[in-house]
Amino acid sequence: MDERQLSVLRELAERGSLAAAARALHVTPSAVSQQLAALQRSCPAPLTERRGRTLVLTPAGEALASAAVDVAAALDAARRAVGDHLDSAHTPVSVAAFHSAALAWFGPLLTALDGTPPLRCTDEDVAQDAFPALVADHDVVVAHRPEASPAWPARRVRVVPLLLEPLHVALAADHPLAGREELRVADVAAERWISVHEGFPLAGVLDVVAVAARRPLDVVHRINEFFVAASVVAAGDAIALMPARTSRPGPGVVLRPLADVSVNRRVDALLRPEALSRRGVRTVLDALRDVAGSPAPPDAGGTG
Repeated sequence: MDERQLSVLRELAERGSLAAAARALHVTPSAVSQQLAALQRSCPAPLTERRGRTLVLTPAGEALASAAVDVAAALDAARRAVGDHLDSAHTPVSVAAFHSAALAWFGPLLTALDGTPPLRCTDEDVAQDAFPALVADHDVVVAHRPEASPAWPARRVRVVPLLLEPLHVALAADHPLAGREELRVADVAAERWISVHEGFPLAGVLDVVAVAARRPLDVVHRINEFFVAASVVAAGDAIALMPARTSRPGPGVVLRPLADVSVNRRVDALLRPEALSRRGVRTVLDALRDVAGSPAPPDAGGTG
């Protein structure tokens, strides 16, 4: 038995005839009969009987029709509970972000929302293809990928763009090239480089530089954490590409753009489509867009 069948039985009990029940439900008498027949197949006792030309309920039918009232009330309460949950500004929203976005944005996001809705923040340093799976555990997942990489799987997640972020060359402050306002690929192609671990989102960005240089780059270090990479850069051992907006590598390091090649990463919010039904999630997304559009605070660093 299902809700529709029970509502038909209830209408028959309250209206007194099959025709009246059909009019109340805006269906044909035949459709009412079909619903009653389907309901009867799931019940061990007769629910209706004929008295002359009138279809009436048996005692079992009367009992089930009475129970149908309780079922309808319970379902209505359940729907209202779901609606209250979706509309509530006080239901917590869980947000996961890769490290540099978490460091740059979690604080301003918490300040902007001021507890409405409450946030549950988690940092997640995962391989690029692992970001979509995080939506099973978090309401909003802040993810990133190189601009030229394949898009997120649109059939699995809803994608809300937050930022297209340039990647600049990080140099030691006393590097011979540090005094220039911008660099060219030919200036840095022969340098020693730092990259992230294979499979992580920024692992492929150096390929753009290598293609433009028409030579492989000398990657001597694999470091995910930008703070650690910045310390190696500051020591003068190697250079790296670092986000221009969400990271500030700290003293001893300068960032310079590449003038002749565009190297960017896309920062997006990923979530399950049904999460957008929640008022709190929509509020968090609006605040994330605002935070992402603001300049990064000084000395903000973190993982790629």
